[in-house]
Amino acid sequence: MQENQITKSTNDKKSENSILSPKLDIVFQILFGEVGSEEITKDLLSTILDEEINEIDLNQNIVLRRRNLKDKMGIVDVLAKINNNEFCNIEMQVSDDKDIIKRILYYWSKQYSKELQKGHPYIDLKRTINVLIANFKIDILKNLEFHTQWKIIEEKGRKTVLTDDLELHIIELPKMRNNKATGKDKKLIEWLSFLNNPESKEVTNYMKNNESMKKAKEKLNTMSEDERIRRLAELREKAILDELEVKAYNYRKGKNDGLEQKNKEIAKKMKEEGLDINIIIKITNLTKEEIEKL
Repeated sequence: MQENQITKSTNDKKSENSILSPKLDIVFQILFGEVGSEEITKDLLSTILDEEINEIDLNQNIVLRRRNLKDKMGIVDVLAKINNNEFCNIEMQVSDDKDIIKRILYYWSKQYSKELQKGHPYIDLKRTINVLIANFKIDILKNLEFHTQWKIIEEKGRKTVLTDDLELHIIELPKMRNNKATGKDKKLIEWLSFLNNPESKEVTNYMKNNESMKKAKEKLNTMSEDERIRRLAELREKAILDELEVKAYNYRKGKNDGLEQKNKEIAKKMKEEGLDINIIIKITNLTKEEIEKL
């Protein structure tokens, strides 16, 4: 099921003149993570968090738009500093990862602790938010809405929130496809519809009343005409599809081997393209040492 969804999404944009999918993590990062994207990212993020964001800083992100393919490229998540003192990490995840919940908790913990400088008191730690946008359904959340928000609460009594410092938002795109853009989630559904299909008639109508979404579409059009960005997108798509192919084969055969070798082949090609080792680690799940040996 998941393989068919991604394959269809990939095949939909094979044409040289077709628009890139904002659901592809590399495209998502360039679209929302670059300096200059503050307006559109602020609008998307304030809609997800359901709160006003007065200030947003995207300087923490490594620029992926490069002069040539030999330049280095960094990680693909979007890290936004909001209201001058809180951090929010936004991750677009296309393929299913059975450890996804542990993964986002790990990412949250790394970002939360990173901001405490040596010798400073714990009170200096600030609210840290992780947003996961998943292009698949998460089994443990199967009976919940398409957008869920998580904090630490007391279990037995009044469900009191222990702290606001930890905040997780999980959005499952397949769950909202049958939702109409009405009610309290109207604007969020409009943005998620943009991610699903930025060229749909519905999204064209949404853009009439959302200047930020209109600017996002204009930037996406420009990105789609950049041959270097298209090449990055193709490499990323190939890595996802190869991984799914190996997983499907191993599932049918009852094996767990094959994926590591396939990932090494992908990693070698990415090294030849000049991609930074951090992005290769993220895409292939190989270690730094394994990649350096290729």
